[in-house]
Amino acid sequence: MKCPMETRESAELLLAYGTRKLDAETTALLERHIGICPACRDFAGSQQALSEALDAWEAPPVSADFDRRLYQRIEKDVSWWDLLIRPFRPMLVRQGLPMAAAACVMLMAGAFLQRPATVEPVAQTESAQLESVQPEQVEHALDAMQMLSDFSHQVRAAANESEM
Repeated sequence: MKCPMETRESAELLLAYGTRKLDAETTALLERHIGICPACRDFAGSQQALSEALDAWEAPPVSADFDRRLYQRIEKDVSWWDLLIRPFRPMLVRQGLPMAAAACVMLMAGAFLQRPATVEPVAQTESAQLESVQPEQVEHALDAMQMLSDFSHQVRAAANESEM
C-alpha cells in the first residue's frame, strides 16, 4: 500500500479511519500500513484522540435568561463609527445638509455658465422636393389605416365586455 500521507486523496483515508467510517477490508489494510509507517501511526493516533475528546465533550447548559442578556448586550453595543459621529450628528443635520445642497447648486451653476448653450443655424435647403406618390400607395395606406381603426374598436369593445 502506498503511504496515505503522500497524497491528498489518500490522506482522507486516515481521517475516515480516525472517525471509524471505513469498511472492514480497508480498515484492515490501513491498520497493517499503520503498523509499519510511523508518520501514519502518529496521525491516526492524534485523529483518534481528537475524535474521542469530541465524543466525550458536553456543552454546558444555557441559562434561562441567556436570550434576554444577549439582546440587551446587542442593543448596548455601538460601533466605533457611531460613537465618533454621535456628537456631530445634530450639527451635520442642521448645517451640513443645507451647505451640501448650496455647494451642489453652485457647482451646477458653474458648469452651466462654463459652457453656454450655442445654437448652430440650420442650413436651409434650396427647395423642398416633393416625391410623387402613386394612387395605389395612397389607397393601400388608407386601407391599412381603416383596418387598424376597426381592430382598435374591436379590442376596446372586448375590453369593455370583460370588465362587466
